[in-house]
Amino acid sequence: MNGDHAHEAGIGIDAPAKLNLYLHVIGRRDDGYHLLDSLVAFATIGDRVTVRPAAELSLQIDGPFAAALTGETDNLVLAAARALMQAADIADGAAITLTKNLPVASGIGGGSADAAAAIKALVRLWGVHPATHDLSGLALSLGADVPACLFGRPVFMGGIGDVLEPAPALPDAPMVLVNPGIGVATPAVFGARQGAFGAAAPFDDDVADVPALATMLTDRRNDLTAAAVALTPEISEVLKALDSATGCLLARMSGSGATCFGLFAGRADAEAAAIAIGAANPGWWVTATRLRA
Repeated sequence: MNGDHAHEAGIGIDAPAKLNLYLHVIGRRDDGYHLLDSLVAFATIGDRVTVRPAAELSLQIDGPFAAALTGETDNLVLAAARALMQAADIADGAAITLTKNLPVASGIGGGSADAAAAIKALVRLWGVHPATHDLSGLALSLGADVPACLFGRPVFMGGIGDVLEPAPALPDAPMVLVNPGIGVATPAVFGARQGAFGAAAPFDDDVADVPALATMLTDRRNDLTAAAVALTPEISEVLKALDSATGCLLARMSGSGATCFGLFAGRADAEAAAIAIGAANPGWWVTATRLRA
């Protein structure tokens, strides 16, 4: 899966899995929204959104996780399309196809990445001039992770997801993503979170290699892990499986769960770990991938 391609078959845009390499909850607003400090990066695996010209707006879903979304009356991709139509005063429709390769409600921003990819694809299809519209505001109205996914490169996410600062360069680290096959509701995890608020911990220097990335992340955490584990104990089994894999330098939950990632020094170790963890846990979704540097 590489970049985006325009051809007769339509405009296709990748929607890479979003990973919170760390996630600190640093406060709470009066309206109940939590304030975050998170390093968001993207994997080479993801969903894909393809758009074609059409008179009406429609969405077709295929791919390994399509069944989890069929029967939904609405979807973030359609919500994104409608919001862009309204903002840019578009009268045309679009035939949208979402290829769902990522598990749903899994803490790796699948829906948010899909919405961001839909915005990018439809901006091109409809000839919308991005500079004349507040696309980041439109993205935020769809969800806290959508602006970071629209940005699409490593970024420090602050505020409620609305404050984005480009992050220093990261290595294209080999990693394994594991999801125990259980969806976790983000509001429930935030609701179950206890304890004091953390501090923001952004950094300025490029991260040279995978061991340096693991060391840097060891000084940071995911403040939602304890709450997510309390609601979904299987997450601790996933973390244990990654942690005990040969060559795993760091195992951590992404977002509000349940997907966890393991950072590996080498690609062979990552691929071997994915095979072993998948074989031992047939109900889990396991994949070896890399960070998009």
